[in-house]
Amino acid sequence: MNLIIDIGNTNAKIAVFDHDNIVEADTIKTSNIIEGINKFTQKYKAVNRAIISNVSISDNHEIKEHLSLQSVCFLSENLKLPFKNLYKSKETLGSDRIALASAVIKHYPNSNVLVIDAGTCITMDFIDKNGNYHGGSISPGIDMRYNSLSNNTSNLPELEKKYPSDIIGSSTEESIHSGIVNGVIFEIRESISEYQGNYKDIKVILTGGDSVFLSKPLKISIFANQNFLLEGLNFILNLNINS
Repeated sequence: MNLIIDIGNTNAKIAVFDHDNIVEADTIKTSNIIEGINKFTQKYKAVNRAIISNVSISDNHEIKEHLSLQSVCFLSENLKLPFKNLYKSKETLGSDRIALASAVIKHYPNSNVLVIDAGTCITMDFIDKNGNYHGGSISPGIDMRYNSLSNNTSNLPELEKKYPSDIIGSSTEESIHSGIVNGVIFEIRESISEYQGNYKDIKVILTGGDSVFLSKPLKISIFANQNFLLEGLNFILNLNINS
């Protein structure tokens, strides 16, 4: 059995897979990652290998000390990956983007795919039908945009995200909602349009924490399940163990 650990800046996801099938998954605070790992390893004694994707400040050495397993690997560009990486600065490619690209290869092989991860940041990644990863874009996520306005100005309020009622904001609050939410929607729509202009048969996948919030106005047909990234990590682990 495989233990899959995805550590973000705020939250972490831990899952156990039996081959390709997810047995259990949980989301916890990154600050509680050691307790979460201990909970899963004590519950699932058959777990004998793990992969860790870590984008936070958590100490990898401390984490590994709590994993007395047959095999433990940390996600990086040095592992065997299921796609050909054409990114120019491979060493800077985020582990989340590597995992998502791997999940794309597993679920949508031989397809041109644009995967959009709407989370803390909004990342777009393109994988062509020949299994080549090209890169994409990174921009601030919805919450980051709201926080930036309230933290970096003296007169704009701190707001929770909300669908704007109109493109024209008739108050400061409505103007912020229109600027941020409509701005994100327009950004993603236009990006999709550009990709579709170059790749007529492209599949567009939406995932991430804000995917539900954005799915209705964007009308994207492929809505990835919440474990999509974890499935990508499990795919990479199996590829490296079996190679």
